[in-house]
Amino acid sequence: SPAPNKMNSKIPRIGIGVFVFKNGRFVMGHRKGSHGEDTWSVPGGHLEFGETIEQGAAREVMEETGLEIKNIKVSGVTNDIFTAEDKHYITIWVTSEWKKGKASITEPDKFLSLTWHTFKTLPDNLFLPWVELQKSDFYKKIKRALKSSL
Repeated sequence: SPAPNKMNSKIPRIGIGVFVFKNGRFVMGHRKGSHGEDTWSVPGGHLEFGETIEQGAAREVMEETGLEIKNIKVSGVTNDIFTAEDKHYITIWVTSEWKKGKASITEPDKFLSLTWHTFKTLPDNLFLPWVELQKSDFYKKIKRALKSSL
């Protein structure tokens, strides 16, 4: 079997994508400085060791946008292979509701801008996990969750 360090570099990582619903819209960021640069996605990042999915989602949203969230629910999972970057992620998609705060770029090395969208006003250049999400049954579930949050 391969040496442990070789094996570890080739295992999928766990990512979290967080829909923050407020007034029928959700916040998206224009990514920079990482894989998926110049694409758009909801806030998110890596699940840290020992964290629950809900804790990871709340932490990432706070770190990236300054928003506090509530009613965090797992809504889907995608298998995302970034061939060019030689990366592989399992992305856990969660829905949540805005609790408090004003969306602002708190990590300027990660986002060029943050804007609020609906599923009808999505930017053209979506992050690869979004493309996978749109092919899945989970996408309809997340759209329904947005409608029910109104």
